[in-house]
Amino acid sequence: MTVTLTWEGIVLTLLAAAGIVCLIYFSLLMKKLIGTLKEVDVILKDSQVVASIAADKATKVDGIIDGVGDTVETVVNAMKGNQNVVNAATSIVNAVSSLTGMLKKGEMKQRRKKSR
Repeated sequence: MTVTLTWEGIVLTLLAAAGIVCLIYFSLLMKKLIGTLKEVDVILKDSQVVASIAADKATKVDGIIDGVGDTVETVVNAMKGNQNVVNAATSIVNAVSSLTGMLKKGEMKQRRKKSR
């Protein structure tokens, strides 16, 4: 029995084998890509949660800073004689108590999230 090999047959066989190897490699690559995309989706969802928390805290801090600014203005006016010292001290105590209340409230929320 005689087997005849031609260059064309050899090249086509090699191309077919290379094509099969490429298809297998491509399918494994796609499987890894799908897993990576799922992980990226989870990370993006977490980052949206963190961004919303940061925006909420920034709004609260802005309010606190406004309160502190008003208190400083009150103290300056009191020093100029535009307001009595008792009202200035009351404003300072109110600002400090609101600041500590906000900080304690934030700590309580963080503890609740950690305990979950």
